[in-house]
Amino acid sequence: MTLFETSLVLSGVLLVLVIMGMRVAFATALIGMTGLFLIFAEKQGVERGFFTAIRIAGQVPHSKTAANVLGLIPTFILIGYLAYYAGLTKALFEAAKRWVGWVPGGLGVATVFATAGFAAVSGASVATSAVFARIAIPEMLQLGYDKRFAAGVVAAGGTLASLIPPSAILVIYAIITESSVGALLMAGFLPGLVSAIIYGGLIVFMAKMRPDLGPPVGGYTFGQKMASLPAASPIFFVVGIIIFCIYGGWGTPTEAGALGAFVVLVMALWRGMRWKELSGALIETAKLCAMIFAMIWGVLIFVRYLGFAKLPTAFADFIAGLDQSPMLTLLMILGVYVILGMFMDAIGMLILTLPVTFPAVMALNGGADVSAAESALGMSGTECAVWFGIIVVKMAELCLITPPIGLNCFVVAGVRPDISAQDVFRGASPFFVADVATVAVLIAFPGIVLWLPRLILGG
Repeated sequence: MTLFETSLVLSGVLLVLVIMGMRVAFATALIGMTGLFLIFAEKQGVERGFFTAIRIAGQVPHSKTAANVLGLIPTFILIGYLAYYAGLTKALFEAAKRWVGWVPGGLGVATVFATAGFAAVSGASVATSAVFARIAIPEMLQLGYDKRFAAGVVAAGGTLASLIPPSAILVIYAIITESSVGALLMAGFLPGLVSAIIYGGLIVFMAKMRPDLGPPVGGYTFGQKMASLPAASPIFFVVGIIIFCIYGGWGTPTEAGALGAFVVLVMALWRGMRWKELSGALIETAKLCAMIFAMIWGVLIFVRYLGFAKLPTAFADFIAGLDQSPMLTLLMILGVYVILGMFMDAIGMLILTLPVTFPAVMALNGGADVSAAESALGMSGTECAVWFGIIVVKMAELCLITPPIGLNCFVVAGVRPDISAQDVFRGASPFFVADVATVAVLIAFPGIVLWLPRLILGG
């Protein structure tokens, strides 16, 4: 077989291994190592080829993960856990309940906007779902909300942490595609807000059609609403620090994340956080970061093999040469993500597919250096990289609430033993339609994604 044919076979084997349940980190590292060995064994012999493959597999992860930008991931995740232990999430939920609880399905709407606010200081969807499963679901059930509906709202609301900065998955996208971290983080704000509004609108519509799903919560005076804001204000203070640090040029995104984590730590200690809670936040952050970093290491080995095999280039040339509308081709690629999302977790799916799909989309648009006037999708190469990042991360959110993998749904069911995973999946199913509508809006109006990044990129 030729090198290209071998790479196709190994990529197929990789997909089978992942679908069968093998961890993405191990599967990608194994296939990447196998591919590198086959390449260099043919050129240098079996023994020398083996040691060359080992050397490359060891150098690539270290050189990439030693980059300063990866420091964003642990700091952003730590911010979320510290905010929870500082009690900021309860204050945020209480404020949202008092201000929007009066609409049909009011606690559900409040949960969505509270998760959006918490997402602005947390980089992990799983953590967001776990936190609000403890805070929001008990109140909704106490008021007579349908348990499937309540659990589905929390699972879907947790996905907003994938899009709203500081988002760990956006940082991973930036690392793999070598895009601007600052531009991607800023790009996530408006789409995240649009997604939250669409979620809220869906909840109101469902509660109007079926009032038994969730009654509104009223009785709060204007003074009581205003009184809820000071306790939740630290969340917005930290968000402001991160935004102005990045956009104002006061520091790098990594420095902004570190500063935000320090500010939340001070707030948590001031509010009486004890050593047991601090150690719990640090341990949970370390666990999640270890998982993410292991996946990045394995995929980087696989990506280096793909580079030698020139599979991404071949696929990009194939996509660019299709005799059909570029938008139709893009929609077909997104359709593949919908299917893969049923069998893979969000981060694993992205880091596994981006080495192939990203060059293809860039080629579809006209290349990395194309201007907006000459491009097929109406945006420059740099803008296309940012726009596709937001679109594909939103697509990744789908797999967090779709069976059979839907991680957020299993997390909610794990936190709430009285609610089965099947009930959570059923409750979250309407939000799949909301996510599709959000993607359609972002494709039809790319300015929603690109307005803030253009301020940074000077375009």
